[in-house]
Amino acid sequence: MIKTRLHDAFAGKAEFKTIGEPTTEADARTLAAEDPYQFQWWALGLVGARPVQEKKGADKGVDGRLYFHEGLGGETKQIILSGKAGQLKAPFVWELNGVLNPEAAEIGVLISLAEPTRDMRKAAASAGFYESPWGKHPRLQLLTVRELLDGKRIDYPPSQHVNVTYKRAPRAKGKKAEQISIGLEEQPATED
Repeated sequence: MIKTRLHDAFAGKAEFKTIGEPTTEADARTLAAEDPYQFQWWALGLVGARPVQEKKGADKGVDGRLYFHEGLGGETKQIILSGKAGQLKAPFVWELNGVLNPEAAEIGVLISLAEPTRDMRKAAASAGFYESPWGKHPRLQLLTVRELLDGKRIDYPPSQHVNVTYKRAPRAKGKKAEQISIGLEEQPATED
């Protein structure tokens, strides 16, 4: 969320570097092995999704959400997401498909570290398409971390209000954005 807000506020005016977050598939594998829940939350961040809950526990297969509108003043539509760090199984796709209607979601996305199996791809394809004024979008989509890091995105309708998950930060004003510290640097020792 912070990266999104920094980008919104300083678009093209400032650069920033994130330290300690996976930037390669190998980094993602390390995070998944160390903490599968943090992996899920990181993977949701790759697509700008909001985590459903910040605590560990039963989530009914829904780890995150994205929202979009089909045009100005259009009805809010929902995409639900599930992140999987470990071994993949076809029931993960069936589970996601099973919660689309109860969650009132138009599209479901499974983000995984591992490549989906042939059976998973067949199950996703059998879910059909969500039709929008801009065409058809697969109702169930399977994306890997590798694909996301390579620039692939969720297939959903383009809109002026795409991904309105968080309130946008105000744009920085003035000629030059100044560097700010968020307090993560080492502090000099002080005497008591």
